[in-house]
Amino acid sequence: MNALKTAVLLGVLSAIMMLASQAIFGGRGGLGIGLLIAVGMNFFAYFFSEKLALKSSGAIPVNETQNSEIFYRIGPMTRRLTEKMGLPMPRLWVIPEDAPNAFATGRNPAHSSVAVTVGLLRLMNDTEIEAVIGHELGHVKNRDILISSIAATVAAAITYMAHIAMFFGGGRRDDDDAPNPIVMILTMILAPIAAGMVQMAISRTREFGADAAAAKYTGSPANMIAALRKLEMGAQRIPMDASPAMSHMYIIKPFSGAQLSKLFSTHPPTAERIAHLERLSTT
Repeated sequence: MNALKTAVLLGVLSAIMMLASQAIFGGRGGLGIGLLIAVGMNFFAYFFSEKLALKSSGAIPVNETQNSEIFYRIGPMTRRLTEKMGLPMPRLWVIPEDAPNAFATGRNPAHSSVAVTVGLLRLMNDTEIEAVIGHELGHVKNRDILISSIAATVAAAITYMAHIAMFFGGGRRDDDDAPNPIVMILTMILAPIAAGMVQMAISRTREFGADAAAAKYTGSPANMIAALRKLEMGAQRIPMDASPAMSHMYIIKPFSGAQLSKLFSTHPPTAERIAHLERLSTT
């Protein structure tokens, strides 16, 4: 089912890119350009989205020789969880950000990474950190990381194409294949929104599953609940300077949220996630 959802969502993202290209460049030629871009972006995103996400976040490797103090804090708990979940050990990273947050990326469990911020390590105790890592490994186990990584890459490309339309226009103006100015304006406005809506669909429906995985494999929903409460307070106090195209990848949206409509939130409300976990603790 997850594979089917991934294929459908990738198809939607590719269709958005093709329609945006047709509106910008005009006619069948524009549609062809959009198809080539969509194919190229999906290929690039499949093989390189992990590196792009880590580079965009400024993540630094964590292992026995690099940031070893952090490794010996989070490495053993990560290994325990991967053994319980039947997963290979992911690469670990730290993001030099004061805001508490984390994300997982990669194309499959054998090629996966988990990154946490410095702020998260400062704010949380070990059991809460373990719950956060369990959540991210839940995304890995549920095969969420590929679609999330590709969505980030393709959504960024769609937004970039809209910027091209805004500043340069495009297409020939002297024939029937010239782009319609009204359509082009709509593309500039709607393409990033459409990409954001797809991101929202990807993230909102899968966060509950990752939360449940954290509760299951750490042995109790209580630590995940405590971690979510700290994450919510931390995000409001210290909004994170993150790329909008990557916002759906984080365990909690990396913005204060006061200026954003809940309609376009890439995550379910934290209170709703906590309520789901509390129901798990009573079953």
